[in-house]
Amino acid sequence: MTEEDQTSLPIIDIGPLLIDDSNDNRKEETALQIHQACRHWGFFYVKNHGIPMKLQEELIEFSRKYFSLPLETKMQISMNKGGRAWRGYFPVGNELTSGKPDGKEGLYFGTEIDDDNHPKIRNKIPLHGRNQFPPIGKDENEFRHVILTYMTTMENLGRIIMSGLARSLKLDVNFFDKNYFLNEPTCLFRIFNYPASFCQQEGNQDLWGVGEHTDYGMLTILLQDDIGGLQVKINHNKWIDAPPIPNTFICNIGDMLDRMTSGYYRSTPHRVRNLSPSYDRLSFPFFLDPNWDTEILPIPMEGITTNEDDAENRWDKASVHKFSGTYGEYLLKKVSRVFPNLAEEQTIIGTNSY
Repeated sequence: MTEEDQTSLPIIDIGPLLIDDSNDNRKEETALQIHQACRHWGFFYVKNHGIPMKLQEELIEFSRKYFSLPLETKMQISMNKGGRAWRGYFPVGNELTSGKPDGKEGLYFGTEIDDDNHPKIRNKIPLHGRNQFPPIGKDENEFRHVILTYMTTMENLGRIIMSGLARSLKLDVNFFDKNYFLNEPTCLFRIFNYPASFCQQEGNQDLWGVGEHTDYGMLTILLQDDIGGLQVKINHNKWIDAPPIPNTFICNIGDMLDRMTSGYYRSTPHRVRNLSPSYDRLSFPFFLDPNWDTEILPIPMEGITTNEDDAENRWDKASVHKFSGTYGEYLLKKVSRVFPNLAEEQTIIGTNSY
């Protein structure tokens, strides 16, 4: 691939992966495109994904209504009221990237567990439990329904994309389901708002909504509004725009897939800034990650040359290949860097981090 080819991210038609009786040759062709995208970019758009446009539009509409509320109203579901579940609202500046405050506010959600007898609840495992839902809509459950429906569709879509990714690595199509999801993947969903007013404030012009970073987990599926502002870093030093394309999602691989493939597929740095001087920017990242209790071990990569020694080229100078343990342990240590206040409760987070 020449440098001239690397001016925009690839767009992949994943329609063949959604059809059970689709011709295997078409699925293999889609898998090859995913392989090339993961090798050269770490990012790609997907189209013909089957997610209803009406659901996307409702999610955006309700989110705009929520973020337009007064701060004191939004703080009624603040994250510190979510306890161990680590769910709810945080205001601008409360989340850090590389130690710097982000120019965004947001809502955090995860798999809804409202059963007190669930093993994760009984054992007081952090990042599991009930969500806090904004009371937006005709009744207080309307936005809740949209959010939970969207999360279910995203999990299903993520599993389909991961089946294509398994094909791209010459693995069984159910490889990730059988070895890493184990019928209960870690699913996290965020709704972020990047206020236009933030970068207009004196002294904030050089600050990003989110600074350079890679994602922690396996697969991110991103819906963004029409404002734009996402940038992806390629060839270690070149930034390119990843603008919104109607009825597509942007996918990117995270650090855990980088680790699983021993560096064959790399997680790619990216950053965000609201480009509009007048309008807030919304984005909706959904993270499909390994089962909480799964030990993250490299996939056998027979006949493929890998390179784990990548710390010098990473944004944080920290290798994702030099840790041992479960995904849950890894994630908790990462969380303590993004939300330092949560680390103060030793029984929840602990103070060590990578």
